Amino acid sequence: MANWDEELDASGLNCPLPILRAKKALAGLGSGKVLHIIATDPGSVKDFEAFAKQTGNALLESKEEGGKFHFLIKKA
Repeated sequence: MANWDEELDASGLNCPLPILRAKKALAGLGSGKVLHIIATDPGSVKDFEAFAKQTGNALLESKEEGGKFHFLIKKA
């Protein structure tokens, strides 16, 4: 995984909480900064793809590792 500026652990949270927490975390980051999100909800894969498209932020990486989902989102 690439480097990131801030990490958000949303493990154990179900939709829509990982997205809401990510939105709040991104609001506190400057443009071009990268947020690493860890989630356990399988639905978060499609949720974060849609979230990135709707907000204009770039989904740099999405992967599953050991039952956890990892996302890198770069703030527009």
